[in-house]
Amino acid sequence: MQYSVLGSSELKVSRVCLGTMTWGTQNTQQDADQQLACALAQGVNFIDTAEMYSVPPTAESYGATEKIIGNWLSRNSNKRSDIVLASKMAGNGLAYIRGGSDMTPATLIQAVDGSLQRLQTDYIDLYQLHWPNRVSPHFGKHLPGRIGFSEVDSQQQTEQMLGLLQALDSCVKAGKIRFCGLSNETPWGISQYLALSKAHKLPRMVSVQNEFSLLHSKDWPYLIEQCVHENVAYLPWSPLATGALTGKYLQGKRPEGSRWSMLQRNGLFRDTPASNQAVAAFIELAASYSVDAAQLALAWVNQVDGVTSTIIGATSMAQLQQNIAAFTLDISPAVAADLNQYLRQHSLPF
Repeated sequence: MQYSVLGSSELKVSRVCLGTMTWGTQNTQQDADQQLACALAQGVNFIDTAEMYSVPPTAESYGATEKIIGNWLSRNSNKRSDIVLASKMAGNGLAYIRGGSDMTPATLIQAVDGSLQRLQTDYIDLYQLHWPNRVSPHFGKHLPGRIGFSEVDSQQQTEQMLGLLQALDSCVKAGKIRFCGLSNETPWGISQYLALSKAHKLPRMVSVQNEFSLLHSKDWPYLIEQCVHENVAYLPWSPLATGALTGKYLQGKRPEGSRWSMLQRNGLFRDTPASNQAVAAFIELAASYSVDAAQLALAWVNQVDGVTSTIIGATSMAQLQQNIAAFTLDISPAVAADLNQYLRQHSLPF
C-alpha cells in the first residue's frame, strides 16, 4: 500500500480510503467487520463515514454507519490509533436532520458530539462539512445554467463560514477533532475558508472531498490545481460513478441490491443516454487491453496528479478485494493515450 500526506495535516493516509456508506442498509455489522479486517490487513488506514449514512439516506438509516463503526471500535480499541477516521456533518435540506436547517456553530458542535457518541471514540481525525449552506454545483447541478451565482449573498455566506470555522476551532481545542475538511465544495468556497483561517488564526481546511471519475472529471484542472498549490488534499468520491463504470447498469439493468435499484435522493441523474454510450465505450476500451473495467477506472483516478486518496466502497468482499487491487495497476502509455482520447469524446456525459 502506498501513502500520501493529507494536505497540511502531516497525517499519512493510504492511497485507498475505505468508504462505508453502504453499512447499515446494504451491509450488516458482520459485513463491515469483515471489510475492515480485509482493508486493514492490506494497509488501508483511512476510513470515511458521515452522520447521514447509510445510503440511500432516510430518517431510519441516519447514523447507522457510524454506529456500526463504533461497535467495531468498541471491540478493537487497540486499533484506534492505527486508523485515520473521517466523518462529515450533513448540510441543509434533510428535514429529519436538525429540521433541514443550515449548518451553524451551535449545530456543528451538536453534530460532532453526536458522531463521537455513535462512533464510540474520543476524537475524530478529520471532520468535514458534507456540503455548503449555499447551493453548489454538485449532485447533478454542474452544467451551465443549472444554478445561479449572481444573487448569492457572498458576504452572508462568508460570515457563515467564519462562524463554522470558529466552532471547529472550539472542537479542535477541546480535543474532539484533529483536523477539518470540506466536501462538495468549489474553488471559491475553498478560497474563502483558507483566507478566513489565515486572517483569524483558525483551523485550516486540509482536504476537500468531491465526486470525480472518468464520467465526472469537472474538477480537473482548475479545482485540483488550487488543491495542489494550497496543499489541500483532494479526495475523490464515487470513482466508479456509483458503479456505472463497471457496466452493470447497461441496457437498463438494475441488479438486485445495487445502488441504482434503490430510491435515490437526487434521482438517477447519472443515467443518461450519453452516459450509457460513454460507459459502453469504456467497457470496450478496457476489454481491448484485457483489463477489468472497474480496476482501470480506479487506477486512472489514482494516477491523476493532485489526487491524495480515492474513496472506494463495496457491498461484497470480492468487490472490496478487486477494488483495492486496482491501486497496484500501472497504466501503460498506450492505455493512457486511449483514455485521454476517450475523455475528449465523452466529456461530462451527465
